[in-house]
Amino acid sequence: MRLALAMLLMVLIGGCVPPSQTQLRMEMDLEQMKRRLAQLEVQQSDTAQTEVVEGTGLQRQVAEMQAGLDNMRVESHSVQGLIDDLGRQQRDFGEELRLVQNDLNLQIDSLTTRIEDLEAGGKAVIDEPGIAPVQQEAAAPQPTPEQQYEQALKLIVNSTDFVSGREKMEDFTQKNPDHDLYVNALYWIGEALYGEKKFELAILQFQDVISLYPRHSKAPDAFYKQALAFDSLRDGQNARATMRKLIDSYPDSEQATAAERFLQN
Repeated sequence: MRLALAMLLMVLIGGCVPPSQTQLRMEMDLEQMKRRLAQLEVQQSDTAQTEVVEGTGLQRQVAEMQAGLDNMRVESHSVQGLIDDLGRQQRDFGEELRLVQNDLNLQIDSLTTRIEDLEAGGKAVIDEPGIAPVQQEAAAPQPTPEQQYEQALKLIVNSTDFVSGREKMEDFTQKNPDHDLYVNALYWIGEALYGEKKFELAILQFQDVISLYPRHSKAPDAFYKQALAFDSLRDGQNARATMRKLIDSYPDSEQATAAERFLQN
């Protein structure tokens, strides 16, 4: 616009128009154009400031939205952690129920065998004539090995007294090393130690079952609970390594399926 004004001045100055009226008009036009130019510059300055302010407000809104999104992500991770913990507790509870069911079946089989043996070897007592039977005081009945095992198992499974349950199981193993429930008792001693939070001793106890009786039905359970004991000690490396050994050694077992779920978390 300034260039056009300068050219207009040069044309008018070099023309033949009388200078008085022309100069007056040019000065008025020049002043008017200066005022318009000043107004345009002010408007541009205001527009630039407005854009800066609006841009700053937009940036602030974006920053606030990003902070809110980060908080939601943190809360999402926390909720997911709680869900994983609940799922693991539910799996452990299911494993405990299955173990108890297996033990009850073994006790039933053992008691059935003993009853059959007693029935086969029992003899009728015949009183001799003329001799009165001697009255004897009945001695307090001693618990059978199966009853002792069941008492100890209830204490451990019901989590009422891990120490007493473990001591009863240890007494059972000392008195009945050839019993059908002997290996089961070794396993439940490890469960009691786990319940007492003596995780290092529990790991060693489960290792006895794994090493000495690898073909027993309790060996996969010992593998799985040993891995959980490592996990309770915050030894994730050994926990996951033990779960992999379980899968390799007993791929068709229920414990192997549980181990796969553990490794996926």
